[in-house]
Amino acid sequence: MSTDMTNNNARTTHLKEMTPEQTAEAIKNIAKRIREESIKMRETVKIIRQSGAIEELTEAVREATMAARDSAKEINEVANELKQKGVIRETISAAEETGAAARDTAQTVRDTVSRNQAKDKTAPA
Repeated sequence: MSTDMTNNNARTTHLKEMTPEQTAEAIKNIAKRIREESIKMRETVKIIRQSGAIEELTEAVREATMAARDSAKEINEVANELKQKGVIRETISAAEETGAAARDTAQTVRDTVSRNQAKDKTAPA
């Protein structure tokens, strides 16, 4: 398939429907578009570079990277302090105790439900 770019309207035609002359013309049109777009791209890059946008973007990325690094260091320091103070160990212990208490409570509820169901089955109707 090839694309005819007449009047900026993309129209797809089958290659076997094109004559050799039409194929040559289509190739010339494609080459012309490539040249035109290349010129636009060069001009755009030149303007972006002259505007300082590339430097601004680079500086912004550098600052963001440094902020992320500093934040990671700070978080690591706080985590180490909490670990040294035993806060993390206490938190884990409390979570484990809470989990055990929740399991005990769930078992008590299951036992109560089972006893009530057994009473309901043996009670006269």
